[in-house]
Amino acid sequence: MQALYDFIIEPKGNRYNNSVKVEDKSLILNTEIYNHQYVNREAKVIAIPINYDGEIKAGDTIIVHHNVFRRWHNIRGEEKNSRGYFEDNKYFVTKDQVFAYKRNENWKPVDGYCFVKPIKCIDFFSEDKERKLIGIVKFTDGCVDVGDLVGFKPSSEYEFVIDGQRLYRVLSSFITIKYEYQGNEEEYNPSWT
Repeated sequence: MQALYDFIIEPKGNRYNNSVKVEDKSLILNTEIYNHQYVNREAKVIAIPINYDGEIKAGDTIIVHHNVFRRWHNIRGEEKNSRGYFEDNKYFVTKDQVFAYKRNENWKPVDGYCFVKPIKCIDFFSEDKERKLIGIVKFTDGCVDVGDLVGFKPSSEYEFVIDGQRLYRVLSSFITIKYEYQGNEEEYNPSWT
């Protein structure tokens, strides 16, 4: 079965990633459905759209928008599935809700996006843990190279955790500058990821 314009996907694992393993116990981090940070964003592609000619294929792992698997309450307080819910843990997702795909153990962003790793703040007088609006490119659509130190526009970054790394998804057109390394840049990955 194929849809005309939508991918058919299923979540990898559960809809929510709200528990971690601590030794031999499972610790629940969040019990509410509202918090987008605990919504699973990895999915397996079941079928590609009929009118699709891109790189993504059935069987690929993809990174999707946080609202795809999220549940919500309507005005009567009834819990509902997202708009993309189809049946039996399967969902429809449009092309613009897909940000990256994984093939042969390598992540590749779709055209128009890069994923940037924040770097540690080294300012002794700052309480910030990471430098704002600057990072190291981890996955690119080709507009810059992997490993480049770049700056980007304010409010253009969106946080994802991919393979245990906290990354910002940034529109490629919002990358404004490529910096030269000074030698003191260090990637920032908080312990909770």
